[in-house]
Amino acid sequence: MPKQKDQKRIVRARMQKTGESYTAARRQLVRKHVPDPRYAETAGMSDAAVQKATGRDWTEWVNVLDTAKVAERPHREIAKYVSTLGTPDWWCQMVTVGYERIRGLRAPGQRRDGAYEASKSRTFPVPVSRLFDAFAKPRTRVRWLPGKINIRTADPQGNKRMSMSLEDGTLVQLGFTSKGDSKSAVAIRHSKLADRSAAENVKAWWADRFDALADLLGS
Repeated sequence: MPKQKDQKRIVRARMQKTGESYTAARRQLVRKHVPDPRYAETAGMSDAAVQKATGRDWTEWVNVLDTAKVAERPHREIAKYVSTLGTPDWWCQMVTVGYERIRGLRAPGQRRDGAYEASKSRTFPVPVSRLFDAFAKPRTRVRWLPGKINIRTADPQGNKRMSMSLEDGTLVQLGFTSKGDSKSAVAIRHSKLADRSAAENVKAWWADRFDALADLLGS
C-alpha cells in the first residue's frame, strides 16, 4: 500500500509537469522504468538486494525520495521518512545512506557529519539464534572475534539487533535476519572511523572475521 501511494505521487507530479492525463502519465513512467546501474554502484548495494528487502530498486527509491524533496533534510529525518514507507528497520538506514551517496551528500563510507563508517554482511547456514549467540556469548565470540568487546545493547528474545563497542573506541551496530530454519544473515555497520582508509581496512577485517566465524559454525 505505501508503495502504491508513492507511485500515485510520482504520477501526479508528472501530470502537473506535462499536462498528461493520469493514465498517460502512469504509462510513460512504467515504460520508462529501467534501473540505472550507476545508482547501485554508487550506493554500494545491488538493485536485487534492495529490491528484495524493500520492494523498490534504487531508481524507484531515488524517484520516491526526490519527489518528497528530502535531499536537504538531515540524515535522521530522511531515515524517518523512509521508515514511514513500510521499510524494515535495518534497511531504513541502508536506503538512506545509499540515497545520500547517489545524491552526492556523502562519499562512500562517510557519514553526513564527516566521520566514516564501514558496512559488511554475510549469510551463514545456521539458525538465527545460533548466529546471534556467536556474537552474544563471550566464550564463543572470543574464538573468532578477538579483543575486548563490550555489548552495549542486545535483543536476545528476538535475535534481531545488537550494538557493541570495541577497545579502540569504535562502535558496531548489528542486524540479524532469519532466512529459514537453517540459514540466517548478519549485517554490521562499524562507525566512528577516522578516514576512508580506516573504513576500507575495517571492511577487510570484518571479511576475515566472518571467514573465521564461518569456520567455527561449520565445525
